[in-house]
Amino acid sequence: MEITIGVISAIFGIVIGYLTFSRNRDKDVKSDATDSAVVRTKLDSIGQGVDSIRIDLKANEKNIAHLSERVTRVEESTKQAHRRLDIQGGGQ
Repeated sequence: MEITIGVISAIFGIVIGYLTFSRNRDKDVKSDATDSAVVRTKLDSIGQGVDSIRIDLKANEKNIAHLSERVTRVEESTKQAHRRLDIQGGGQ
């Protein structure tokens, strides 16, 4: 009789241990999935931020190119104005 109670207790312990292991494994899988989803969401957000920065950078490059052209035109106009003033001043 004592052997039967011991065997039953051992089997019961094994079953409880397996059920506990299964339950904890499921919790770990759910936790890992949640963490993975959070990381993916953050990476998507960072990716969108980088794309936005690229767009802003391209717009700034266009503005700089436009300003460079304008400065070149102003410099040319200034040179021509100086030449006209030198010619007018030298002729008097």
